[in-house]
Amino acid sequence: MEGRNFLRYIFFLMSIILLLFFTFLNLPSPLSHTAELLDCTTYSPWCSSRKPFFPLNSRKDKKHADFPNHPLDPLTIQEIQKVKKIINSLEGFKIKGSYVLHSVVLEEPEKKVVLNWRKGQRLPSRKASVIARAHGGVHVLTVDIATGRVTRREMDHLSGYPILTIEDMITARVAPLGNSDFNRTIIQRGVDLADLACLPISTGWYGKVEEKRRVIKVQCYTMKDTINFYMRPIEGLTVLLDLDTKQVIEILDEGKNIPIPKAADTDYRFSTQKNTQALNLLKPISIEQPNGPSFTIEDNHIVKWANWEFHLKPDPRAGVIISRVMVQDPDTGKMRNVMYKGFTSELFVPYMDPSDAWYFKTYMDAGEYGFGLQAMPLDPLNDCPRNAYYMDGVFVAADGTPYVRSNMICVFESYAGDIGWRHAESPITGLPIREVRPKVTLVVRMAASVANYDYIVDWEFQTDGLIRVKVGLSGILMVKGSPYVNMNQVNQNEYLYGTLLSENIIGVIHDHYITFHLDMDIDGSNNSFVKVNLQKAMTSPGESPRKSYLKAVRNVAKTEKDAQIKLKLYDPSEFHVINPSKKSRVGNPAGYKIVPGGTAASLLDLDDPPQKRGAFTNNQIWVTPYNESEQWAAGLFVYQSQGDDTLAIWSNRDRPIENKDIVLWYTLGFHHIPCQEDFPIMPTVSSSFEIKPVNFFESNPILSIPPNSPNDLPNCKAAASA
Repeated sequence: MEGRNFLRYIFFLMSIILLLFFTFLNLPSPLSHTAELLDCTTYSPWCSSRKPFFPLNSRKDKKHADFPNHPLDPLTIQEIQKVKKIINSLEGFKIKGSYVLHSVVLEEPEKKVVLNWRKGQRLPSRKASVIARAHGGVHVLTVDIATGRVTRREMDHLSGYPILTIEDMITARVAPLGNSDFNRTIIQRGVDLADLACLPISTGWYGKVEEKRRVIKVQCYTMKDTINFYMRPIEGLTVLLDLDTKQVIEILDEGKNIPIPKAADTDYRFSTQKNTQALNLLKPISIEQPNGPSFTIEDNHIVKWANWEFHLKPDPRAGVIISRVMVQDPDTGKMRNVMYKGFTSELFVPYMDPSDAWYFKTYMDAGEYGFGLQAMPLDPLNDCPRNAYYMDGVFVAADGTPYVRSNMICVFESYAGDIGWRHAESPITGLPIREVRPKVTLVVRMAASVANYDYIVDWEFQTDGLIRVKVGLSGILMVKGSPYVNMNQVNQNEYLYGTLLSENIIGVIHDHYITFHLDMDIDGSNNSFVKVNLQKAMTSPGESPRKSYLKAVRNVAKTEKDAQIKLKLYDPSEFHVINPSKKSRVGNPAGYKIVPGGTAASLLDLDDPPQKRGAFTNNQIWVTPYNESEQWAAGLFVYQSQGDDTLAIWSNRDRPIENKDIVLWYTLGFHHIPCQEDFPIMPTVSSSFEIKPVNFFESNPILSIPPNSPNDLPNCKAAASA
């Protein structure tokens, strides 16, 4: 073994031993101390970052608040530190290392309190919602930060466990290395332990194995000769690990005869690509704003742009939360309510391979891993353009220590040459008219890297009152090792559960479902859901040369089951949320409608264990009465849950929803049959849905948006094209 590799190997083993040592003695992790002192942008095992580290309160470019200015502002570093001190004073929590915090977030004030609050008034009392595990139990606590008072909620009736902590995932990666049988198996597979990369994989719920203990499965890859270890799986090797004892329960190895795919041409870093000059087909492009951006961020979290205003904050589970969304009425100049709160509630990603090493891969990325916890710092100029504003997330480690996720969210204006509206008169009218409005939008973006997959979530606001919610899927496929190098080796009767992408690599078929919680407040909280069904109508004999036409039939949903919607291509409908007490000048109720997109639906059997847990995907649209405890579509505790606290369970209570404070839920769906163009990386695939005004304005507000003029723009001279 060469000297450099030998030193790397020794360093790796020493790191493993150190982590296991702290875990075994139940001492606070050294990682926690690192997070306490540093701005850990990735919070990796060694807190690595390309940027220099800064103490939490000394970063010159910090983009998080030192104190709250709004009732919905996230907890500050100082508030989190106070919460930690209060928790440490509780009976049963006083001994260091006796508890684990899985979530510490703002417990938002009651909705009516937030709606009645005005800037300049005293903030409502600040409280933290804490989910902790201690002494074998799960505790849901409310901590009053000012008084120190702590109240508890009993949640024993729910199955499942809280979100995995970052420490859980780090421990799961390295704990198998303390098992000699595992190490022997790795070596027998021809893999050097120094090249090993392992991933923690949630188990789902399938029965007794997952009962009464937190377990996780671990699968491994080799990094030899490539950074893209996902393309080099040690197929069929699965470790079942007890998360709390850190002990290996079972090692399953069913892939001994499956070779590890080669590393050739899998590295995705630009610096490693060959012939980059020959492939340099694009010249640099940038949208310049000589007068700066048109949006402002007030008090760290209030975004104002054009005719829009809303509250924006990072969240460890949802990623991004958009609240108090208001749009200006062009006739009155007043700000009107559109949505109280919108966010990503859950992501369900089931893989379609029932074999022993794959059947359990049915991820709930928000409730199991934390969608916001997996958000990585955005890359200026590539993730977000010039003049973007960046916002940090402040999250909490398992011991209660705050840490900063830098540049987690960006806000920017987007113009891609699209047209917001245009009209030109034909010459036959004799009217020399050509009117055009450019389509400039405001985008709020985050990107989460949940192991191999990257999700880009955009909230896009248009000047015509439309909100577009877009999800992009990118990153790297999770692939399966195969003995085959060509399809001509595959028996005609053998099913691969996917596509042979390259030699010894299968891309397994899978789905993605992203469910959004949309608390619509159209001109107030009491709204109704209306299904506007398009139906074929026949003309009467002699009435018209036409035989048929379409008519719109409106049905107001009385209860929740009336609003459980499965989209149907040949039974088209529009889906409106209206305020029945707010009418336009001509008598139409003010409303917004959901314009569906990404309409893939789950085809799994309703009794399949993953679908029971993911029952919120049984419909594309649901409407429920507002309930502050019903925010997470898969339930409060998702890890190893049995599906007893899902949106489907709540909705089947069939509560009244007409002229009530209601929440609309929409699920974007993707079916993914991998293809060779998804190897070794997957280009971004996007889909979106729209929240669009319907009889909300008296006329189209885009009329007041001015067109571009050459005098408004810098005099830039483009280089001559070839």
